[in-house]
Parts: sequence; structure tokens; C-alpha cells
Amino acid sequence: MRAVVMKEFGGPEVLRVEEVADLEPRPGHHLLRVTRAGINYADVHARTDSYLAPVTLPHTPGNEVLGTTPDGRRYIGLTRGGGYAEHAHVHRRTAWEVPDDITDDQAIPLALQGQTAWHLLHTTAQLRPHHSILIPAAGGGVGSLAVQLAKHTGARVIALASTETKRRLARELGADTVLDPTTDHLAEQILDTAGGPVDIALEMTAGPLLNETLNALAPRGTLVLYGYASGTPTDLPARTLMTKGINVAPFWLPHLYSDRDALPTSITALYKAVRDGTLTPLTGGTYPLTQAPEAHHTLTSRTHLGKLSLDPTR
Repeated sequence: MRAVVMKEFGGPEVLRVEEVADLEPRPGHHLLRVTRAGINYADVHARTDSYLAPVTLPHTPGNEVLGTTPDGRRYIGLTRGGGYAEHAHVHRRTAWEVPDDITDDQAIPLALQGQTAWHLLHTTAQLRPHHSILIPAAGGGVGSLAVQLAKHTGARVIALASTETKRRLARELGADTVLDPTTDHLAEQILDTAGGPVDIALEMTAGPLLNETLNALAPRGTLVLYGYASGTPTDLPARTLMTKGINVAPFWLPHLYSDRDALPTSITALYKAVRDGTLTPLTGGTYPLTQAPEAHHTLTSRTHLGKLSLDPTR
């Protein structure tokens, strides 16, 4: 079968398609013919050797897949690598059959980004209708879903997006206020437009934006950390956290893989939200397997809207 294989860490050019051994059935797993491989920032961290879990070379990236079993059933699932390939093993505990009324394009963002957004809001932040929440990267995969889910909860949503096109999209998805994260004195703008400090802030960038986010948080507010897209984790300022009494809540989806209830609960809720129209997953582009480097370049340049994926059948 064909698969993207990394033999060294580095830029997008290290993602090369090769012929590798076919996969054999494995106990406790579905063997899927992959029709979509989701592209996520976790894959960028794996490629650059900055992922939270160690990556051993050679390595096939990809933690999120959609595909069919030999008997024709469609599943989305989470893997620990191996998704950028024509076939993938997915453990039955982290795979969910896709209902007939959910399309491939609707389903593929839900496995990793959709469940991340859902658990950021409902499990980690404990979002309630009276809360205000700051959501970064509102035009991207997790951010665009989080805006919709938070608004459906009834919260006041302050979104950050780096281009006017993305800011327009965030407004269309329901954000009450949308700001440019590169603007000067961002924390002051958040305070002005939100009518005061925010109760909850999601943070996945690190760097200067982290400090602006902390300055916009209310005393005893909650900071939910779920990434460092800038590439470098930033140390938290202990003095600020203590003087404001900020609750820091880190989140990493793999911590829920062994939980028998968490992911089935969220995927059921996400399917329902798509079905009733309260959640619209956005497709940012689907690339042939051989164009994995171009897809990674698009992701890191942040020029896309919504979900990027690979199609290993092309």
C-alpha cells in the first residue's frame, strides 16, 4: 500500500509517499480503507519532533481517519499515527460508525477536532450560558467548531481570527465579537468589546498571545491550554496566575482514549448537532496523498478555512 513516510524530522518536504507492507487484520481493531486522513497541528508537531508524545522514525503521521471496513461500513477513528496511508488500523474503542445521513466531509472533522472542541468547552472549561469565552483561531478546524458549540450553549463568544475573511466567517458562525489577534493592546480591546474580563479563555498559540489572554481573563477565570501552534511552549507567569487566582486547565485528547464514556458521549452529541443544523463542519480542502507537503504548508501558513484532509485514494 502507499503511505506517507517520514525518515527525518523537518519541513513539509520530509513527507514522502512510499510503498510499504500491506496491513494485516489486528485483534481489537478495525482495518479501514482510508478515504480521508485528517490533517492537524499534532501532525506538524510530529513532523518537527515537538509533539507531546515521542515520535520514532520512520514514521507515518496522521491521528484522524475516515474509511470503510471490508464489509462496507464507514467509520471515523483516532489513531496514534499511521493515518496518512491507504489503510489504517483503528482501535474499536476509538472508532465510531458514521450514520448514513452524515457525509464524509461532515464526519472527518469530528473525530479529533470536533471532539477536542466539545471537551474543551464541556469537560474542561465547564462552559455555562452565563459565561463569556475567548476562542482563538476561530477560522480553523477546532476554533470554527468551538465558536458554534459555545454559541449553542448560550455563552458570549469573543473570537480571534487573523484575516478579515476569517473574522467574517467567525461572525457568521455566531461569534458576538471578533478581533485581530495581531493588533496592539489586544487585552484592552478584549476588555472593551466584551464589556469586561472574560470568564474562560482557550489558548493554543503560546508566545505573546498567551500573556494578552491572561490579561483579559477575569479573576478566578479559567485558562484552557490545548496547544502551542507557535512551536515553542511558553512558561506561565506564576505571579499573574496567583494574583488573579486563575485556574489553569490543560487538555490533550489522548488522555480520554481509555475512557469508556467520554468519547462516545461527545461523538453522539456532535452527530446530533450536525444532524439538527446547529453545527456546520467546514471543509478547507482535500489533497491527494502525494500533496501532503502542500497541505502542511497550507496549514502552517494559516490561509485556509476549516478542515484540511488528505484523500489516499487519489
